[in-house]
Amino acid sequence: MKANIGTVDRVVRVIVGLVIIGAGIYFRSWWGLIGLLPLLTAGIRFCPVYVPFGISTCKTEAQKPPIPPGGPKPA
Repeated sequence: MKANIGTVDRVVRVIVGLVIIGAGIYFRSWWGLIGLLPLLTAGIRFCPVYVPFGISTCKTEAQKPPIPPGGPKPA
């Protein structure tokens, strides 16, 4: 499994998952368990729904700044 969930996507999934779980607890409904799905996908950084659509919110190597030869320079 190649990671396809970026940092912002992970944060949003954690917040949404916690809100859904909180609503489930507040309303005393088992529907709050659905909040575990966004938490799980955020935790493993992989969303199977993204695969058929070719979606990835991770930064690719082309988007990352290049590392100079010999590693980063000390400050």
